[in-house]
Amino acid sequence: PAEVKTIADLRAYLVARGNPWAETLAGAKVIRCALNQEMVKETTLLQDGAEVAFFPPVTGG
Repeated sequence: PAEVKTIADLRAYLVARGNPWAETLAGAKVIRCALNQEMVKETTLLQDGAEVAFFPPVTGG
């Protein structure tokens, strides 16, 4: 959609579509994002045909 210009806009758009997006993306306060396999901030502008990935926080040990 035309109103989706940034990673944050895309996240909000997907949350508004309902589950499973809402359950996965709305509840997490921290989600890392990648655009074309590079980590980016949610303020990053989207590009046509770009690959977007969302990563929930993980812990390791």
